[in-house]
Amino acid sequence: MAGTSNIKNGDIVMDAVRAADHDRYLSALYAPADKRGALLALYAFNAEIAGVRDRIHEPLPGEVRLQWWRDVIAADGDAETGHPTADALRATIAAHHLPKTAFDNMLEARIFDLYDDPMPSRTDLEGYCGETAAALIQLAAMVLDPVAAPGFAELAGRAGCAQAITGLLLLLPLHRRRGQCFMPADILAAAGTTPEEFVKGEGGPAAERTVAAMIALAREHLSAFEKGAPRLPVALRPAFLPLALTRAYLDRTEKTGRSPLAATATLSILRRHWLLLRHAMRGWTPL
Repeated sequence: MAGTSNIKNGDIVMDAVRAADHDRYLSALYAPADKRGALLALYAFNAEIAGVRDRIHEPLPGEVRLQWWRDVIAADGDAETGHPTADALRATIAAHHLPKTAFDNMLEARIFDLYDDPMPSRTDLEGYCGETAAALIQLAAMVLDPVAAPGFAELAGRAGCAQAITGLLLLLPLHRRRGQCFMPADILAAAGTTPEEFVKGEGGPAAERTVAAMIALAREHLSAFEKGAPRLPVALRPAFLPLALTRAYLDRTEKTGRSPLAATATLSILRRHWLLLRHAMRGWTPL
């Protein structure tokens, strides 16, 4: 029965990632079969905590939910929780000796999502990206090759910042509807606006300058990642594979003809499959 339960939980976790984070779902398919379940468990956990605000609309219950995850991860023993993602994550942490502090830091960072406080500065934004997207990449790398992974932690940091900042740009319409502002206050001030005006205003030159500055920041981190990416071992490539889509998303955000404040840039499923396949096969070597 335990084996049947594990298979069932694996299917549930896979379906959860496919529905909530299709880009990471596709990238996980390029991982070795014996590592795929662990990557999907990490990605399902990330989707769960990233979506807390969508499901729980008040900050305090959201913090309670994040604390539940802390308790689940911190608990010793192998008793099942009854939550497929939580059980898969605990099994992954144990099997691959993943550091629980990384998950605690990730949960701490996600508290910011529950409130409407402005992001104080670029440094704070990069710290948030480091504890969330970059940490997820590094944990995935540890699953794939625990010996090689530590040597690419800095590259994971660059990759995580590029991916997360691009993701925030894609989510701008949703965040503005909520009254959230992930745009750093110092970047907003340099562009001639404020968090309140950026969220509630109708756009205009200052908002456009803010978006342009954020795109430039994402490209800065992406370029730094791409410079070092040819050194990535083939074994670690699936952990970084979602970055294959980042430049295309940024290009589409700039060229869509509609303001990213109101419209989300998208890539066709065919385009996404092609980019992932190309980078899975060739890495980031020049074409």
